[in-house]
Amino acid sequence: MGCLRMKMNSFKIIAGIFCLSLLLLVAPPAALFAAAREVPVKGMVTMVDLGAKKCIPCKMMAPILEKLEKAYTGRAAIIFLDVWEDPKPAHRFGIRGIPTQIFFDKEGKEVFRHMGFLSEEGIISRLKDMGVK
Repeated sequence: MGCLRMKMNSFKIIAGIFCLSLLLLVAPPAALFAAAREVPVKGMVTMVDLGAKKCIPCKMMAPILEKLEKAYTGRAAIIFLDVWEDPKPAHRFGIRGIPTQIFFDKEGKEVFRHMGFLSEEGIISRLKDMGVK
């Protein structure tokens, strides 16, 4: 019986190593943790939207965020983090509901937080208030 238990434990360890190896082949370690580490973007006004691809208000904001990300390239960072796929940013930023938008100044200091749907005009207004043209 002890031999069988030892074989099962060995199998679990080997299976775990195999799965981890596959994960590292598909997504390098930097890619796995980059999103949460790079928020806020150093030296740039940053708006991070913490939500989920399957939540209704988040889905409504998706095209707005895509549009603003393109429009503000090089002037402000517009970042979406899916906290259902990776809950670490939700814990890191202490969010209580989704979507939550957090605005950071160039020094990385949080200056504004909003929970719920935020319109394109609302985001643009906040970015202008922070000096982004």
